[in-house]
Amino acid sequence: MDRPTEEKDEKRAYTAEDCEETGYGMCLTGKVIVVCQDAFPDGCGNQLYFCTGGSGAEPDSVEHTVSGVSLENGEVTCFRRSQILGTLKPQLLPEQAKLQLSQIRPIGALPLEGHEPLYSGYSFLEDGRYAAGVWLCSEKEAMDYVEMQKPYQHKVMLCDRDDFCVMEVVAGKMVFPDEETLRKLQGQADGGSMELT
Repeated sequence: MDRPTEEKDEKRAYTAEDCEETGYGMCLTGKVIVVCQDAFPDGCGNQLYFCTGGSGAEPDSVEHTVSGVSLENGEVTCFRRSQILGTLKPQLLPEQAKLQLSQIRPIGALPLEGHEPLYSGYSFLEDGRYAAGVWLCSEKEAMDYVEMQKPYQHKVMLCDRDDFCVMEVVAGKMVFPDEETLRKLQGQADGGSMELT
C-alpha cells in the first residue's frame, strides 16, 4: 500500500529491505544506490546517490571507490564499495530525488563547452511537475538519458533544438513515436544515420 505523497518525501533511513539488489555481485553504475548510514560521521546523511562509476562500482569490488551524485543536493561524493547497501527499488525513490535525478546528464556525456546540444531531456512526476531540461549533445546521449531515467520517472521526453517532442516514454513504455514511425527510423538507422526527429 502506497503512503501519502507527503510521507514519501520525508527523510527516513533506508535498509536492505528497500534495495532491489544487495551485496557485491552487481554493477552499480547508472543506478540509484543506497549508502549505509554509518558512512556518515553523525550516522545521518543523504543515503541516495546516482552511481556514476568508479572501480568499486564493478561486481566483486569490495574496498574500491564508488562515485555518486547526491539526489539531495547534486554534489559528487565518493564512497568505498563496502559502504554501499545496494540499489534502491525504483518505486521507493522520493519525488524530490526524482527531480534531482532528472538533472543529471548521462555518464560519458560530452562537455557542453565546445559541443552543441542537439536535444533536451525532460522527466516528469506523475502530477506533471518537472525540473528544467537537460542538454544532450548526441543521439547516443539522448537515448542514454531515456534509459537512465526510465526506471525511476513517470514520464521521460526528448525534444529537438526547436523544442518539438521527438520521443516520449510513459511508465517505462514508449508512446511516441508510434510503432510504424519507429520501424521507419530503425530502417534509416540500418542504412546510415538515425535521426530522432
